[in-house]
Amino acid sequence: MSWHKLESAEPELAAFGAARFGRTGVAYLATVRSDGQAQVYPVTPIIGAGRLFLFVEPTSPEGNDLQQNGSYAMHSAAEATGGSGGDFFIAGSAQLVQDPALRQIAAHAASYTPAEHGILFELTLDRAIVAIFDGVNLVHRHWRAG
Repeated sequence: MSWHKLESAEPELAAFGAARFGRTGVAYLATVRSDGQAQVYPVTPIIGAGRLFLFVEPTSPEGNDLQQNGSYAMHSAAEATGGSGGDFFIAGSAQLVQDPALRQIAAHAASYTPAEHGILFELTLDRAIVAIFDGVNLVHRHWRAG
């Protein structure tokens, strides 16, 4: 499902996730290599026009993993030690984007100027989880596509 589906179904959860991804500008992308090993990479997710995008270098291992397997998980960077700022986690699949119009949307929504040679993926979501420490308890909110 697109980011828009999350925004429609759970607007508060989507807004929290967008803020977490946007606040630090860094998230951690987990992929699966062709040999089955998990890898984690720092990335800068882009949310625009109801979609979640990711530009990567053409020779990057994460781009290779996403093209071969497509499965990913992504976790927001920590805002504060102890988890007081809350965590945001998503998982789903990635599709290589070759449509120039979508590339323009992603580039316009980015907090930086993407390299012209970079490759673009759209990340769809199967699930999203927010974890917030309220001072006493760890509170989770879950969303699943479909």
